[in-house]
Amino acid sequence: MDSKLSDLGSERAVLAGLFSFGVESYVEISDFLTHNSFAHRNNQVLFKCIEKILRSDAHVDIPSILSAAEQLNLSECVHTKQELEYINALMDYPVKRENVPHFAAQIKKFELARQAKKVAHKISKDIDEIKGDESIDEIVNLIENPITEFLRNDEIGQKPEKLGDDIDEYLDFLVENKCDQIGLSSGFPRFDAVVGGGLRRKCVDLVSARPGVGKSVFADNVALHNARKGIPVLMLDTEMSKEDHLNRILSNISGVPIEEVSTGRFSEDDEKLIKVRNAMEEIRDIPYTYVSVAGAPFETILNTIKRWIMQEVGQDEFGKTNDCLVVYDYLKLMSSSSINNNMQEYQALGFQITNLHNLAVKLDFPCLSFVQLNRDGITKESTDAVSGSDRLIWLCTSFSIFKLKSAEELAEDGPSSGNRKLVTLKARHGAGLLDGNYINMNMIGSHSQLLELRTRDEVRSSPEGGIIEGSDLPFDIEEEDAQN
Repeated sequence: MDSKLSDLGSERAVLAGLFSFGVESYVEISDFLTHNSFAHRNNQVLFKCIEKILRSDAHVDIPSILSAAEQLNLSECVHTKQELEYINALMDYPVKRENVPHFAAQIKKFELARQAKKVAHKISKDIDEIKGDESIDEIVNLIENPITEFLRNDEIGQKPEKLGDDIDEYLDFLVENKCDQIGLSSGFPRFDAVVGGGLRRKCVDLVSARPGVGKSVFADNVALHNARKGIPVLMLDTEMSKEDHLNRILSNISGVPIEEVSTGRFSEDDEKLIKVRNAMEEIRDIPYTYVSVAGAPFETILNTIKRWIMQEVGQDEFGKTNDCLVVYDYLKLMSSSSINNNMQEYQALGFQITNLHNLAVKLDFPCLSFVQLNRDGITKESTDAVSGSDRLIWLCTSFSIFKLKSAEELAEDGPSSGNRKLVTLKARHGAGLLDGNYINMNMIGSHSQLLELRTRDEVRSSPEGGIIEGSDLPFDIEEEDAQN
């Protein structure tokens, strides 16, 4: 250990923070800190043990440290009187949670410095062995190659590799793991096909709409569809309360109007009471997690996702994130503090989608996110109608506009073709939709239901009806349209 390129005080502070605050602090530093970041061998061992404990959703204490060390074959490093005294001291070490990332960054900088010193030492050693018969290019390469290799390694250790490497294993995997659809189902088969196989891992699918059109209804319907299949869902909401979501989902499942659910008037009808209670029991058992992120800094929102995946979703035996879905309703600036002289609104929104996409790639999960359309979105159906930034369009996997149908479209498509339309303008993995085509949707606001119907082209070629075969509504569409 190079004592000049280490900060043992920061190492102690980070370990103490993990003892005190557990996963709350771990998710803030896990992106860039590993056990190798620590200079002291004992601190490396302790971090590795703590990491294993937290990833198992257990509490960090001395028995769990000893157990983790045993599982990692590191018992000899912690089963000493001196080390146990050190662990006890760390548990009593005073540190503020907000300072833990600062200390972690200090550790990371020294790790980088130690790595740079190794590169410099290798270059110095290679140059000392020059005999004089080398070409200028060969001498330059002695300097350039180690530095290039050093810079080539990013914080997650990815290196360039040939596209054809291990292609036979990949092909065998595809043959042995056939599937009908690559991503998770949204519950809307046509939308899944248009975007290229549902909601894929490592991807952010973006849906935009004007206020009041039904973004939250769209979000809840997709979330509920997956949660009912046993897939963990995280709903990050910037506006609605937990009670609002419960009212909508109870109405969606039971078929009892939201107004009657929210006011309790459903209890006046025995049949409706039974339906709502049955819906309640179903909701109790599904893996649907709601978090209000209203006013929260975006970094806090990202940490919420990390913590949920670590604690609620977990990984399979091969270290792959289990199936899950993150729904973010919706991308926006939480406060004016996000905007300053150096960062405008479009840049701040670009920062959000960039970091959300990077996290989806790193943790291997699909994300369905929403964004507001600006006033141009009332009439326009193009990517420049989205509020904020072109970066939102650049980095999303698919981009769709969800909007009310015009009076002309309602008349042309007919009464059975719904009151909303979904226009997919970008689909990185799918065919998208031809110009002028869209997916007909019917939103029954009083029951928080959203149904996918046929596309406009399908209606034109066969105008006898719009509802997908097999759709079964617990109420009458014409009656609902009259109420809406």
